[in-house]
This record gives sequence, structure tokens and C-alpha cells, in this order.
Amino acid sequence: MIRTYKEKACYCQGRLVPLAEAPKTSGKPLGMAQSILKSHNVSSQEGKYAISFDELLSHDITYVSIVQTARASGLTRFPVPYSFTNCHNSLCAIGGTINADDHRFGLSAAMKYGANFVPPNMAVIHQYAREMVAAPGKMVMASDSHTRYGALGCLGVGEGGGELVKQVLSKTWNIDEPTIIGIYLHGEPRPGVGPHDVAIAMVTALFPEGYAKNCILEFVGPGITPLPMDFRLGIDVMTTETGCLSSVWTTDETVRDYLEAHGRGSAYRQITPEEGAVYDKYVDIDLGAIKPMIALPFHPSLGVTIEDFTANVHDHVDAMEQRAKKLMSDKYKSVPNLKSKIHNGHFRIDQAVVSGCCGGLYGNLATVAAMLKNKTIGCNGINYSLYPASQPVLENLLASGAITDMVRAGATIRTAFCGPCFGAGDVPGQNCFSVRHVPRNFANREGSKAAQGQISYVALMDARSITATMLNNGFVTAAGEDTPAMPRTYSFDPTIYEKNVYHGYGHERADVELTRGPNIADWPHMIELPENLLLTVGAALFDKVTTTDDFIASGEPSAFRSNPGKMAEYTLRSKDAGYVARVSAIRDLEYAREAALEKGEAVPGEVADYLAGAGLGSEAAANTGLGSLVFAIYPGDGSAREQAASCQKVLGGWANIAGSYATKRYRSNCINWGILPLVTCDDVTSWEIATGDLVYLEGIRSLLQGSEETITVTVFHNGTPTKRKVALPDISPEERAILLSGCLINYYK
Repeated sequence: MIRTYKEKACYCQGRLVPLAEAPKTSGKPLGMAQSILKSHNVSSQEGKYAISFDELLSHDITYVSIVQTARASGLTRFPVPYSFTNCHNSLCAIGGTINADDHRFGLSAAMKYGANFVPPNMAVIHQYAREMVAAPGKMVMASDSHTRYGALGCLGVGEGGGELVKQVLSKTWNIDEPTIIGIYLHGEPRPGVGPHDVAIAMVTALFPEGYAKNCILEFVGPGITPLPMDFRLGIDVMTTETGCLSSVWTTDETVRDYLEAHGRGSAYRQITPEEGAVYDKYVDIDLGAIKPMIALPFHPSLGVTIEDFTANVHDHVDAMEQRAKKLMSDKYKSVPNLKSKIHNGHFRIDQAVVSGCCGGLYGNLATVAAMLKNKTIGCNGINYSLYPASQPVLENLLASGAITDMVRAGATIRTAFCGPCFGAGDVPGQNCFSVRHVPRNFANREGSKAAQGQISYVALMDARSITATMLNNGFVTAAGEDTPAMPRTYSFDPTIYEKNVYHGYGHERADVELTRGPNIADWPHMIELPENLLLTVGAALFDKVTTTDDFIASGEPSAFRSNPGKMAEYTLRSKDAGYVARVSAIRDLEYAREAALEKGEAVPGEVADYLAGAGLGSEAAANTGLGSLVFAIYPGDGSAREQAASCQKVLGGWANIAGSYATKRYRSNCINWGILPLVTCDDVTSWEIATGDLVYLEGIRSLLQGSEETITVTVFHNGTPTKRKVALPDISPEERAILLSGCLINYYK
């Protein structure tokens, strides 16, 4: 089905062959990603890229913070096309007026600084980008982790807000030469297999052991040609879940037709690797061997065939219950009870959703409608919610009669909204099991709160198998051979965007006042990095992976993303309910230290007592900052949201110590917010460290001012000091300068 290889391969006559078997070529033929990167590169340093992007996008969880940060750093106008979409907090259901206030802020910022503004529920961010922005050879950055437009020949990169701030201040995105993985597609999907089946199989093969971590995936091969555009897009957006940096596919007539249908035919160009291009690793995917899949809770990489799930349902349910119990406190250990959903060997779901940037595409929903035509899902207590990804998609489903077929069958039709992916819509009930064609199924991401004894489950399935399941009274069922094929084309009405989107790029109006609701707050004052740091371990996390959802959940807290102090109150709430109070107390000691130094007074006794915990006298307060850190094995998988780092900073955080970081974007977020992304120089699991311990980083400022990357720190575990080495590997001069300044805002000031 999917075979991964760790040796190099060569692109030869449309195939990938092991490099040792490839004919010798002269020169250094370029792959697709290398060609696109080089065309956007302004660095002359070998092996280094400094990239300026063609366009930017943000949605309504991120654009307020980005504008606020950029304003504090000197923003006057957006120098490249920038689009604001409103697809994450568009329900306006939490916190009174605050979501609508942010939308009004976004429109005023678009007018003031020259951006495009897509009204609420008009389109999810990535569908708008596909329809109106992405094109072969371009590079697009968005403040969302699922920024993947590779199927259109466009390198899409998802980053935290700090990296977009750099772009709007005419700075660059800086990376080393990335590892490139060739993905060779061949064969054709069998009837009933959809893009999410391929995607789940791919993520299950590539995510474990970090095979694709921070790499770029290049899709080539004869298997691409038969795939409709929406099928390709549905696979491509899920490459994020492999941990890769970006993706790009060869382009063909299908891409040309798609662009022409959207009034952008002139943007087409053929994208293909040069003959002899070399890949660092390669993957062979036989599309014809892939079967309908299900990614079990609580990660997209926990994929098995539906056939296997059905045959071994008791074993799979037992494993899911065990994973759920690890999420719960001792008080709630008895909550998980999935075995009650097994009836005569068949597993019955409680909810079904097809939504967002991978599920809500026209091809998926048109296929669902064809499966539901003249049938009914029945009145069985199971809701089936369908979300078209944009108003143009909805309009075409209406014109074709597909909406009528879905509604008559008992499905409910929503509008463009990303909420079911991150807990802001269709939150399942207690102990309920939801199957969804959405990108992620992380624990509690769907909206349940483990700290309050709540647990629900999300499994990922393709829209075809979800529909087959709904037509079988909710019993998990694989789509069969009689499943209709995905349509290859659809109509697009450009007037929907022409009439309703505010097109402000190039028309900035400095006289416009920003519309600021009462929840929109400025960032607190942040100091430069002191010479030394004495940090409390605010949380010690020993999970195999710590996601950005663990740091800051994506449902209710995101309503407060424009209020740094309020949102910070939710930090690590699902993992450690005492974290915020614990680290806030240390932050307040730091405020007291700063105030005393500013007034030339002796530091308060509480500060002296804190320093004494590490054997330091009160005189150390002159050059030793106080704060907190998070210790984790492998943090940062998941979303690009910068709040996973900024909330730590607002609460007085100065560092993470980890075995390694799951994604570049989380590491970049840490640096941009002045969080030292330290890694252990030995096996991270050998560390004896616990919440409440102290870590003394002596001379950390001097280290960053020099060229060293390694520092010896003192860990006071239960009061006993131990020397350990940590490092800042591959830290660039600019990253050193940002950390020395305390954060990106200070750096640009």
C-alpha cells in the first residue's frame, strides 16, 4: 500500500528510482520545491533561504494578534497582498460581542493598512486561497498549520503570527535547505475510496518516528493524472499531519481547468521536477491498494482499515479506552465506556460531520449527495452535519440539486466554518463517538474538557464511508464498490466574491481608525533577556507528544485571542489545572524585582527567598530574571497558533526544555515570543525533573551574545542540585537577537 524508503532516489522519466540505479546526470537538476524556493530567495548564502512570499492569509483567530504585533513594531501598510478570512470564530457565540468585535477590527485594519477582507462564513481560509490565491510557482504563507496548496503547484507554508509579522514588515522567512521527500503515486483509487482514506494511510505511514518532520513532500507519478482536483486537494491539505514543512505536486490539464474555472487560467504553468532531480528519501504509494480507513482517537496517525476495525472491534475499543483513561484525572478514571457501543460485533457512532478545508470540498459533498439521493438516514438520534467550504461551493450544490438530496435524506446543511475541527461547533456529548471528515482528532480538540470529567471521541473517516455508516443506522461501514465517482469539475460564480469581499490591497487609508472592542487589548510590557534566569518548572509533561492544543485549547479560549491576559488564563488547562496560578505567582515576583530595581530599592523578601532556593543571595536580583519554563518530551505538534507560545510568555515564561520540537513553526513561535527553545543534550527521558523544581540558567544572555550553542544549567530537583547540559542548536544570528530583545516586538522596536 505505502512503502517508505530512507535512501536517496532520482526522478527519471516520470518515475522515482533508487539513486544507485539512476543514470548519471550533469549539473544539479532541481526538484519542484527547490525551483520555487530559489525563485523567491533573496539570500546569497549557500544552503540558506531567505524567502519573501507572494501572498499572505490569516483568519479570525490570528489576524488581530498579528495586526497588534505589527502595529507595535512599526506597521504602516501591507506590502504584499494579504487576505483576512472569518471562518474560525464566526459563530459569535462565546463571550458576548467579542467575536463580532474582532471582525469589525479586521475590516477596519484591512481598510487602514490595505488588506482584503472576506466576511464571516463566506469561505474557510484554505478554500478561499485555492479559489482566489494559490497558483503554480507561487509561495503563500498563512497563519494556520493546514496551509497546503501543493496540489495547485504552489508552496503553502503555515506559520505562527510572528513569521507573518516579519513578512508585513518586509523581512524574510529564513530556513536551511530542507529535506525533500519524493512521493510516487501510481494506480487508481478503487470505488468507495476517497481522499481522506489516502490521507489517513499516508499520515499513518509517515508521521511515526518523524519520517517527514520539517521536510517538503513532492508528489509525482502517473497516479496523479486520474485524480480530480478536489481529490488532490483533500490529500494535500492533510500532509500537515505528517509533520512536514510543505508540499508540492506536478501540475497538468486538471490544474489548468481548475484555474480557468476560477477565472485565473493565465496563472497556470507546468510544474514538474527536472530530469535527474534527487530526493533525500522517497515513498511509494499504490493508490489501488488503499482501502477505506479510520483514524482512531486521538491522532490522525492512528489509522487502520475499516475492515480491520470491524474484525477486531473489541481490541480497538479497548485500546481507545486505555488512551482515554490516560487523559483523565484519577477522579474520573471510570468515565470511558465505549464497549457499550458494540452491538452484535458492530460499532455504532453518535455523530457524523463533513466539514472544513479537507471535507467541505464540492467533490466530497456532491458524492455524499449522490449516495443519499432517494434514501434516508432515519430518525435514530445521530446527527449528520455537512459544511460546504465556501459560498461558491454552496451555490453550486444548490444549483445542481445536491442540497435538496442531502436535506431530504436527513442531513443538516451548515455554512463555511472551521469550528468542528477545533471544538467551536458540533461538540459531541459526554462519552459520544463522532466520525468526521476534518483534519484533526486530537484529544479534547473537539471541545470536551477532561479536567471537568468530560470525554468524547473523534475518529477521522472519509465522507464516503461516513455516509455509508449513516445509511447503515450508524454502524461503522466502509463505502462500497457502488459508491459514485467524485465529479471532476464544478461551476464557479466569481460575482460572489466580487460583490462581497472588501478588496483593500493597494488602497490603504491611513486616516481610518481601528475599531477596537473592549476585549481587544495590547500586549503587556516585556523585558529584555537578563544575564541569568532562575526558572520554576511550571509544568513537567511526559507524554510522548505535547500538542499545541495541550498548550492552549482551540475552542472556547480562542474567543479571547485578542486579549492576551484573558487567553493566557487557559494555558495548559487540560494538562495541569494548577499551571496558571503557579507560574503567575512567579511572574508577579519578577514584576516586584523589576519595580525594586527601577526605584533603586532592595528587592522584597519574597524575591530574596526565591533566589535563596537556588543558593543565590539577594544581590543576584540585579541580573537574574525570575520566571517559569515548561519541560516536555516532544512539544509543538499541531496548529500554527502562536498563542501556544505567547500565552506562556504573558504568564512569565522564558523557556521550554525538550528532547526535540515537533515542528519548525512551534519552535519559531517560541523564539518570536522570547521563549528559549532549549533541547536536552542527553536522553530527555533520563531527566529527573518535576513541576515546581528550579532551573538556573547562568550566563544565558552572554551565551546568546556569543557563538556558543550549549550551556550547563543547574536543576534543583526536590532541592538537590544537578548539572545538566542543554542547547540551542542551529540558532541563527537573527534568532539570537530576537531572544536577547525579549520578543519579536522588542526586536523590531
